[in-house]
Amino acid sequence: MNEFETLREFLEYPLGSADAVFERFRALPGAIMRGDGKDRFLYVPGTRQNKVVLVAHADTHWDARHGRYPDLELSEPRRVAYRNGAFVSRSARSGIGADDRAGCAILWLLRDYGHALLVPDGEEGGLIGSRWLMDANPDIAGELNRDHQFMIEFDRQHPREFKCYEVGTDAFRAYVTEKTGYVEPDRLRGSDIKVLCRDICGVNLSVGYADEHAPGEYIRYADWKHTLDLSRAWLAEPDLPRFDLPKPA
Repeated sequence: MNEFETLREFLEYPLGSADAVFERFRALPGAIMRGDGKDRFLYVPGTRQNKVVLVAHADTHWDARHGRYPDLELSEPRRVAYRNGAFVSRSARSGIGADDRAGCAILWLLRDYGHALLVPDGEEGGLIGSRWLMDANPDIAGELNRDHQFMIEFDRQHPREFKCYEVGTDAFRAYVTEKTGYVEPDRLRGSDIKVLCRDICGVNLSVGYADEHAPGEYIRYADWKHTLDLSRAWLAEPDLPRFDLPKPA
């Protein structure tokens, strides 16, 4: 299956639950699945030296467990259309869940690069799965921050942007800019790395979606593919440096 069809497949998983995403990643060798409800995550340890943690959340704004849209039928696959270079929803009432099924598709396509994969649930409800990981799973929380160089999350709207929020240093931001050519518009809001990055830096990269959380949500394939391709080149480098977060005073 090529990249285009992989993205389409992830976008067509049912929006009412993240179960289908977890079942797919759960089949990977070494996968560790913990928790239930929104207090859950899936972790696949990396196998190479100088490894990083790759992150994408399995839930979407349209997840029925958030209770926002009790009258919407979200249990069936949401068929998407491809028009003018972008995936769009065929429904007038719900989007396509590109936030963050597009990120999950990138993780799947990077699964053989030897880096760790982390798929939390409940990001849209307040970083629920990531908070539970850090609070109730000290072994995994410690491993993430001890044994990896940095984290990359694929959960940023628009093309060619990144955000480090409060979990980046000046040196790490310069490094990300060098490797991607992306710009950081501001440091507002957040995603899972704000919770997960305790001792190492993290960055959230654009995957090309827009108008998320609305029925008109769309994702431009070329923008998504650009992030995938640069990530492949970046993550194939043998000597990825470690970027530590300074300890609070």
